[in-house]
Amino acid sequence: MDWKPDRKAKKPIYKQLAEYIENGIADGTFPPDKPLPSERYLAKELNINRSTVVSAYDELEANGLIQRNRGSGTTISKDIWGITKKRIPSWNRYIEAGTFLPNLPVTQRIRKEMEEQKLINLASGELSEDLIPMNALREITSTRSFIGRLGYDHPQGNVILRSTITKHVKDYRNIETNPSSILITSGAQQALHLVVQCLLRPGDAVVIEDPSYHYSLPIFKSAGLKTYYLPVNSDGFDPNELLELHKKHRIKMIFLNPAFQNPTGTLLKENQQKAILEISSEHGIPIVEDDPYSLTSFKGEQVSTLKSLDKHGNVLYISSLSKIVASGLRIGWIIGPKSVIERLSDAKQIIDFGHASFTQWIANDFLESVHFNSHIKRLVKELELRRNQIIVSLNHFLYDQVEFTIPQGGIHLWCKLKRDIDEMKLLENSIKLGVIYVPGTTMGSQKGYTRFTFARENVEAINEGIKRFAEALKTIK
Repeated sequence: MDWKPDRKAKKPIYKQLAEYIENGIADGTFPPDKPLPSERYLAKELNINRSTVVSAYDELEANGLIQRNRGSGTTISKDIWGITKKRIPSWNRYIEAGTFLPNLPVTQRIRKEMEEQKLINLASGELSEDLIPMNALREITSTRSFIGRLGYDHPQGNVILRSTITKHVKDYRNIETNPSSILITSGAQQALHLVVQCLLRPGDAVVIEDPSYHYSLPIFKSAGLKTYYLPVNSDGFDPNELLELHKKHRIKMIFLNPAFQNPTGTLLKENQQKAILEISSEHGIPIVEDDPYSLTSFKGEQVSTLKSLDKHGNVLYISSLSKIVASGLRIGWIIGPKSVIERLSDAKQIIDFGHASFTQWIANDFLESVHFNSHIKRLVKELELRRNQIIVSLNHFLYDQVEFTIPQGGIHLWCKLKRDIDEMKLLENSIKLGVIYVPGTTMGSQKGYTRFTFARENVEAINEGIKRFAEALKTIK
């Protein structure tokens, strides 16, 4: 076969192959009385993955040009002009045409590997089963009567839960609010989606931290936003750099994770928070504060949030129970000006007609119960033990090969490798040895970092996971 794919072209190889075969059918290169080359043959001949050939044949079949016959191979359609043949949609074209972008391939790969293999999980940002307050949640669901209604609830969420959250954020986060300024969401992810879709327009400039959890999210690009990066280090970031970004790009919104940031674990100092709020007030730039971790301080002190210091209503505050109780409850919330909350709740109602009543009831009863405070104390103690273990393991197995800042809360440790490595090869080798983590470039612009999450495994598994990671690193020359 003389034809070869152009690997430098922007067009995917499977589309190049599909077009080549389609042209070959038209000019007689592939005669109608003979089978087309097999998937295995084309993959070997063209030095491409078999899945690429499958995608090309899927496209040709969807367009009615070929037909697959079990046992006798793939042939040119006998009804190639579509006179009698019923055609199915070209789903690949629809998938590619959608405006909402998929997760990064590496992110998809990590999720798939976690689902299909038994790996030591230092990647997933959720609590292990033994850290979830199952006994308390079972008590709520088995011994207390459900007093809610199972019809559509208030667009902003159940008013009883919103009242409970009002008290909760006052007691635990020193935030003053009221039920009418709260919207219940399906975790923090939905909250971010609503903010981006409802309050911003394509072309708007926004600031996110680098590195950050937001860095890997496709929602910003899907919405056509221009993202600018605020460098984060062990001391957080310099508010003056935020001001410079605004002067250059006219920033419309700032997305921050100030308390035990994901992935660096840094905690912004109060003077930094006040400087950020001053910039916000002076220039009228709203701040979206994403706060999953402020209750996990290993020092046992109450951590100030931007929202608790916000005197002018410049901060949209997002939090949830996902990282401190159970991700499966899907209970998050946004606190903000009433007019904004009404706009976001209207959009949420269009999307899903409001949040599920049953999980709102469970969340409300748990937040109101004596169990919540004791659970948080136990959670912080257990997370600190796991944090300590990952530090011991890194120092033991990789003492001269990595450097990191010790987080004082949260569930992540941001680790820098002291030598250049092939990031993807290291991930592949680690998976083969039975451990998975998040490569740094999925969360930031700098190379040579990894994010280890210590909430998903016990201390023994954490130690073994770092040992296997060290073994995988040895294989990279």
